Amino acid sequence: MSATTQARKSPLDLFVEGAKQGWNISVGSMLPNVIMAFVIIEILKITGLLGLISKYAAPVMALWGLPGEGLVVLCAAFLSMGGAAGVTGTLVASGKLTAIDVTILAPAILLMGSLVQYLGRCLGTADAQRRYWGWHIVISIVNALVGMWLMRLALLFA
Repeated sequence: MSATTQARKSPLDLFVEGAKQGWNISVGSMLPNVIMAFVIIEILKITGLLGLISKYAAPVMALWGLPGEGLVVLCAAFLSMGGAAGVTGTLVASGKLTAIDVTILAPAILLMGSLVQYLGRCLGTADAQRRYWGWHIVISIVNALVGMWLMRLALLFA
């Protein structure tokens, strides 16, 4: 047998290696973010801050047809996409958000999700000039807001 034949792995071995890597990413990165989101929402509920945020953010979030709690999802998305999913799930379970609200928020979660993490991971390692980092953030947020309007418009025709 040649060296290349011996080095080849079977599809089953490749699948098992990929599954192990996926498990490690889920447990090491995603799960802590989702748990953090549940804890933050509970803290906001217990302290009454969730009600205050909802009350004062409601006029702004109404531009997209969303309740004020939608702002909490957007703030969580800015920090972590997994955290935003956890916040969204908690708010849906408590009746604060509906399926339509989640549908409108979904593009924003994806378009600006984990911005804080990506600044360091992507722009930092790519040696992007720091003076442009703010523009990266602004563009991502604008894309997210436009995405929510487009989704709301799409829902009108659904």
